[in-house]
Amino acid sequence: MPTSNRDAGFLWDMVNAAKTVCAFTQGVRFPDYEKNRMMQLAAEREVEIIGEAARNVSQTFKDAHPEIPWTGIVAQRHVLAHEYGTIRLDKMWLLVTKHIPELVARLEPLIPPPPPEAEA
Repeated sequence: MPTSNRDAGFLWDMVNAAKTVCAFTQGVRFPDYEKNRMMQLAAEREVEIIGEAARNVSQTFKDAHPEIPWTGIVAQRHVLAHEYGTIRLDKMWLLVTKHIPELVARLEPLIPPPPPEAEA
């Protein structure tokens, strides 16, 4: 099943935000993350973007790709946006250092190449 332009855009948003959060935390250890409120907020914002984009991917595409934990991704966005007082740094750290890189590896093959006219 070909990916619609709309879904491709949301997938690109997800991968871009995921790679950004990986770049923010590359070479960082948990004790440093724990002390750096700016890094925490930046990581949380990128995870929110991932969740919002995932929420907008068509149900048809989601059904075709059950290997992506769509429900969990969207749920995490809701926690960050609405229940921010309950965010646990150790859980966020696991998310950004383990699960987000895994998500990138799963999503990248799903993004179609740009059309030839977009490459010029």
